[in-house]
Amino acid sequence: MRNLDVTTLRSFVAVAESGGVTRAAGFLHLTQSAVSMQMKRLEELLGLELLDRSGRTIALTASGEQLLVYARRMVALNDEVITRLTDQAYEGQITLGVPHDIVYPVIPQVLRQFNAAFPRVKVHLVTSYTRRLFEDFSKGSCDLILTTETELGVGGETLCTKPLCWIGAPSGSAWRQRPLRLAFGRQCTFRPRVIERLDEAEIDWDVVVETDSDRTIEATVSADLAVHTMIEGTEPPHLERIDHNNNLPELPAQQVNLYGAGGAKNVVHDSLADLLRRAFGG
Repeated sequence: MRNLDVTTLRSFVAVAESGGVTRAAGFLHLTQSAVSMQMKRLEELLGLELLDRSGRTIALTASGEQLLVYARRMVALNDEVITRLTDQAYEGQITLGVPHDIVYPVIPQVLRQFNAAFPRVKVHLVTSYTRRLFEDFSKGSCDLILTTETELGVGGETLCTKPLCWIGAPSGSAWRQRPLRLAFGRQCTFRPRVIERLDEAEIDWDVVVETDSDRTIEATVSADLAVHTMIEGTEPPHLERIDHNNNLPELPAQQVNLYGAGGAKNVVHDSLADLLRRAFGG
């Protein structure tokens, strides 16, 4: 009789949901080699290939997709048993503000882990633009906020620094057109710096979509009618990074910063802040 290990299944779920061993390792607070070894042992135990490593990001094989359904249920059941028996007494609500463009893939994993540890605490998730989140935070409407910035503000801490990248439709050609057709949010903090880089490269551009809706931007870009910019690793599966071979300018790096986590406050607040550090720090 072969037995599946819950710790290994938790790592498998993290790899599947984050799309890579490195990101999963940071989220789990493990080394990359430790997670890789767990995946190897799991495949050896089952005698199946679970991960398709042929692409730029790790994908699941058909067997991996089937296992993921069971793995999620087994991990959730394990967490439910621990929670019920230990009877965590923490209750209340905590408000977390996150920019639209970095909600996926990290935040759902953070919320799932936090809920397992504090099932009676409600996380009120606010998604908006960095400027709006700063306003909410200054008014006391948010306990913790994440931001995307080029510099760190007073009272914050940088969780990671990642490059901006050009995003377009799969196998699209909109990036070759001149003037370059751009789709941006009205409150997007990336926009001024992207336009500055285009001007420096003497590339004609035209903002063809200016909206408050991320879905409008994604639909336009998916139709290959414009290009967009996103932080590397946050692009949705129906869009892809543009391999422009230096025909578009390099874009500045962005910091993912955390505000409201300075100094110990309480177990609930500090635990959520620590989960965010682990998730983005990896």
